[in-house]
Order: sequence, then structure tokens, then C-alpha cells
Amino acid sequence: MLVRWNSAKNLEIQQRRDVSFEEVLDAEILDVIPHFNPEKYPNQKLLIIRLRGYVYYVPFVEEDDGYFFLKNIIPSRKFNAIYNS
Repeated sequence: MLVRWNSAKNLEIQQRRDVSFEEVLDAEILDVIPHFNPEKYPNQKLLIIRLRGYVYYVPFVEEDDGYFFLKNIIPSRKFNAIYNS
């Protein structure tokens, strides 16, 4: 999988959530689902991952050149309950 991200956003996520896009590359991929708000984010999907024993979702867009652009890394109690039960 070819991926890229905004380095400033990665730094912000590292400071706020103590996770990084680099860690997403090594995380266990659990699922890929449509974004739950397609009206606002029509081109985004959610990568559901397990990282350090907790479930996160990573919004991403597939770009025309085949790369996946990662947007954010968000811990999710809802997905944690579903995928870690």
C-alpha cells in the first residue's frame, strides 16, 4: 500500500494523541469501511486499525496516482467495543 500524509498534521497528532502515521503502517488492519458522513466527506473511507491494543479509525482518500492520503488518527470507543470484544 502506497501512503502519504501531511507532516505538520502528523506532528500535531503525535503531540496530541501520542500516535503517528508511521505507526499506522505497522498496525493491524481490521477493516476498511465507508465514511460515516458521506455527505461531508464523499471521497473518504475509514481504515480501522488496532494499535497498542486499542482501535482507531484513520480517514483517508485514494488519490488518482494510487496513493492513500491519510487524514487523521482517531481513537474510537465505538469501534474498540466492536472490534475488541
